[in-house]
This record gives sequence, C-alpha cells and structure tokens, in this order.
Amino acid sequence: MGWFTKKKKGETTDEEPMMQISAEADETEADALQAKEETPEVPAQTAYTEEQNEMPEEEPEEASAPQKKGFFARLKEGLTKTRNNISDSFNNLFKASELDDDFYDELEETLVMSDMGYETTERIVEDLKARVKEEHIKEAQACRDLVINIIRDQMQVDETAYDFENKKTVVLVIGVNGVGKTTSIGKLAAQYKARGKKVLMAAADTFRAAAIDQLKTWANRAGVDIIAQNEGADPSAVVYDAVAAAKSRNTDILLIDTAGRLHNKKNLMDELAKMRRIITREYPEANVESLIVLDGTTGQNALEQARQFSSVTEINGIIITKLDGTAKGGIAIAIQSELNVPVKYIGIGEQIDDLQKFDPNSYVNALFADFDMRSDVEILVDENIENIPKDDDLFDMN
Repeated sequence: MGWFTKKKKGETTDEEPMMQISAEADETEADALQAKEETPEVPAQTAYTEEQNEMPEEEPEEASAPQKKGFFARLKEGLTKTRNNISDSFNNLFKASELDDDFYDELEETLVMSDMGYETTERIVEDLKARVKEEHIKEAQACRDLVINIIRDQMQVDETAYDFENKKTVVLVIGVNGVGKTTSIGKLAAQYKARGKKVLMAAADTFRAAAIDQLKTWANRAGVDIIAQNEGADPSAVVYDAVAAAKSRNTDILLIDTAGRLHNKKNLMDELAKMRRIITREYPEANVESLIVLDGTTGQNALEQARQFSSVTEINGIIITKLDGTAKGGIAIAIQSELNVPVKYIGIGEQIDDLQKFDPNSYVNALFADFDMRSDVEILVDENIENIPKDDDLFDMN
C-alpha cells in the first residue's frame, strides 16, 4: 500500500518557562512588613461592637456538587482527542460516492492516525474489501457500520477472560516504570473487596521505598491486608511470604506488585520467572494470572512493550491506563488484534471506579461516537427544520 510510505507528524507540546524569584519580591515583602508595624491595630472589642449593629449576612448556599458522570460518558470524554483526530476524515470518507482505491487509501490513513497500527489497519481494510464483494456493496456510505463492526470484531473478549476472579488466584502485575501498576492494583483490590472477595496485596517492588509506601496507602484505602518488607529485600522472599499468608488466610485473590522492568533486563526477567516458580510450587491449586500494564498515551510504544514482554514471559491479559485525554485511543484495538492477548481492564482517571472491565462495544461506541453520516443537504435541512414552512403555511392566503 503506497500510503504507508508517508511520514506522520510528531506531536509537540509547549513547555512553560520556570518562574524565577527576583530580589524585588524581598523588597516588597519588607515594605509590607514595615507598613504593618506602622499601622496601629484596631482593638478587637471595638471591631466586635461595630459589627453588633449590622444585620448578619446570609451565607450563600453552597452549590450542590455536580453528579459524577457514568463510566461510558467519561470514556467517551476521554477519547475525545482520538475521535477529533479522525472525525472529519471519517465523516467525509463515507460520504464519498464510489468505493475506489482512493476510498480505501483514505480509510487506511484515517485508521492509522488513531494509532491502530499498520498490521491491524491492513487486516481491517482487507476484511472490508472481502465483505463489500460478498455483499455486493456499491456505495461508500453503506460501509460505515460495516467498518465499525469489523473493528469491534477485532476486540472481542472471550467469556472466560474473567473466570480467574471467581477462583483462588494469584495475580502478577508487570510492566515498565510509570505506567500505573501500583495504582491499578489498588483499584482492583478495592473493587474485589467491594464484591465480597477476600483480597491480599504483596509489595514485591522492593527497589523503591516509595512503591512500598504507595501500595500500603492503597491497602489502607481499600481496606485490605498487605505483605511487605523493607526496601532492598528479596522480591521472591516477599512473594513466598505472601503466598503462605494467602493460603493460611483463605484469600480469594492475591495481587502482587512487581518492580518496573524492561524485557531486555535479563536479571529482572529471571527474577519474574523465579516468582512464578515459587507461586506454582508453593500454591499449585491456585490460578496464576499475569497482567501487563500499559500506558495508553504512548501509542505504538505500548504495543511494542507488550510484544517484547510476551516473547519472554506468559501474559494472560492487559490493563491499559491513562486513556483519559489520549489522542492514541486506537492502540487498544491494535494491541488485542496483533498480540491476541485480551485487554481486560482500562483506566480513565484517578478514582477507584475509573478502572473498569474492558467492554469492546462501549469502547468502539465511544471511539466513533458523534460521527454524522448525514449528507450536507440533510444536515442543512435538519438544522433549519423549524424555519421550513409547513404545507398549510404555503397555501395560507391571509
């Protein structure tokens, strides 16, 4: 496909300059202090007496807090940048009259712009061509829902994807630094606890004291127990203790936080393999679920991380975080389509309920919401419908 030789423009962000404190600020503060010393203080009793003669002012009623939007509304809002990236092209594309090479080239460009990736885009376009031929479709507009359904098919999650939540399970949460592993564990723990599960956390990221403290904070917030040792402790020892505690306490789900690691750091990957061996040896009756956390704002880099991790360790599912406000929302489709690993949870904010199970239908609906398939004439008529005279008005001679 010739279009793939084009280069994509990189996004740039403006950095605000750092503010510097000048000497004038000190002089101003000194003048203010001097003025305060020279100004005589008003006796408190005098001020009180004057206020007694005044009618007390009624305190304004506090505005009621705005009702929190539902998850779909927040997801739709979070994917606004992605939707804006492709909306004009998508709308104009399906108003074309012919299904020619230009149509398919523009469709490819539109999908890649949403970060669906080349392989996924090619698969979608080839599938569309086959269905167009099979169903004898002649007009572009008739392909709109067909394209969306094909994309939805790329993202379906098997019914058994969440069976682990109803078994004795040890969940290993892995990924690079800064993607939201610890926060995701905290949110999952709170949600499992709210559903009546007995949950235990383990702080196996012993490289950073801050990681241990952060997980303890989430444990307190979620109301669950945590197994932790000091910074620098052997992560495998933490896992061993956590597994023993999970067995003795009849825990339903053990969530293990691990250190951020890269796939090419052999010692860290060996450590991860050691943790899995301990779990399977000490707790053979438990289900082991390995979830990789990916930052949704990194687009194709997230896909590459998942691909590299899957080459060296087993991955059972994916958590995509930070989808609120990203312009790369199509990456969820690319990851699942290309790796055949299900996206199980997505995050769109900092609150506990901002991490939810992945629903392909809701995601696609949010991604392609607000696309207007009416023609320009239909839009003009609809927007001015109230100004169009009715039949009776046309023949009113009064």
